[in-house]
Amino acid sequence: MRVYRPETGKLVRRDEPEPEPQRGEVLVRVRATSLNYRDLLILDGEHFTTGPGGLIPLSDAAGDVVAVGAGVTRFAAGDRVLGNFHSHWIAGRLPETLVGYGNGQDGWLAEYRAVPEHALVALPDSLTYEQGATLPCAAVTAWTSLAGVRPGDVVLTLGTGGVSLFALQLAKQFGARVVATTSSAAKAAKLTGLGADAVIDYRATPEWGQAVLDATGGRGADRIVEVGGPGTFAQSLVAAGTHHAEIALVGFVGADGPPVGFMDLFRSGASLRKIWVGSREDTEDLLRWLAVRPLEPVVDSVHPFDDADGAFERFRSRRNLGKVVISVA
Repeated sequence: MRVYRPETGKLVRRDEPEPEPQRGEVLVRVRATSLNYRDLLILDGEHFTTGPGGLIPLSDAAGDVVAVGAGVTRFAAGDRVLGNFHSHWIAGRLPETLVGYGNGQDGWLAEYRAVPEHALVALPDSLTYEQGATLPCAAVTAWTSLAGVRPGDVVLTLGTGGVSLFALQLAKQFGARVVATTSSAAKAAKLTGLGADAVIDYRATPEWGQAVLDATGGRGADRIVEVGGPGTFAQSLVAAGTHHAEIALVGFVGADGPPVGFMDLFRSGASLRKIWVGSREDTEDLLRWLAVRPLEPVVDSVHPFDDADGAFERFRSRRNLGKVVISVA
C-alpha cells in the first residue's frame, strides 16, 4: 500500500505492507483525509511529539471497514467509518495520557490503517467521505467550544480557519448572533454568506475588541472561540466586555501579542476553558446533531493522494478558505 512519511521536513511516499487487524482492531480503507494547522507544525518540527520520528501524518480520516480482528463487535466489513481525533478518549474527563495521530502514533495519510474499534465512529450516509474527513478535529473542536451556547447569545469567531468556520455555522444553527473577524473583503463576503451578523477587518481595525463591543451595543461576546492565542487574546478580553463571557481556548495560530495581566483578566469577568478537541462521545453527539440539522463543510480544495505535497502547500499558503482535503480512493 502507499503511505506518506516525513523525512527532513518533507513528505516521502513509500510502499509498505498492508496491515492486518489484530484482536480488537478494524482495518480501514482510507477514502479521504483532511489537514489541520497541527499537521503543518508537526511536519515543520514545531509541535510536541511523544512518539518516534517518521510517523504517518494527519489526524482526520473517513473510509470503509474492509476487515475486522477477533473480538470486534462495533463494526463489520462494509461499514462507513470516521476516525475520532483522540483514539483512546471515549467519554468523560480528559485522560491523563493522550497519544495523538502524527505525533505519537501513525496517522491517516495511507491507503489502509488498522486501529482499535473504539477509535472509530459510524459515518452517516448523508456525508461524503470528503465531508466526513473534515470533521474529527475542526468540527468537533467547534462543537465543544460552543457547549452551552443559547439562542440570542453573541459568539465571536476569529479568522477563516476550519474551527472558526464550523463555529460560525454551528452557532447560527444554535440561534446565536455571530461576530467574525477576518483580513480581507473577499473573506468577509464569504463569512457574511455563511451567516455572520457582523464582520470586522482586524487589519483595518487593530483594536477590534472595541469594535466587537460597538457592534453589540456594548454587550460584547458571550462566547469567544479563541484560535489565535498570544496574538489575539488581549483583544478577545476586550471583546468579552465585563459580563462574564466564556473564552474557549482553542489554539495559537497568531503571532506574539501584548502581555495580559491578572487585573485585565479579573476586570473582564471572563472564564477560560481549554479545548482539547473532544471525546468520541462528543464526536457522536455532533453527528447526531448534523443528522437533524445538516450543514455543508466549507472545503477549499480536494487533492488526489499523489498530490499530498500540493495539499500541504495549499494549506501552508493560508490563502485557503475552508478545509484542504486529500482524496485517497
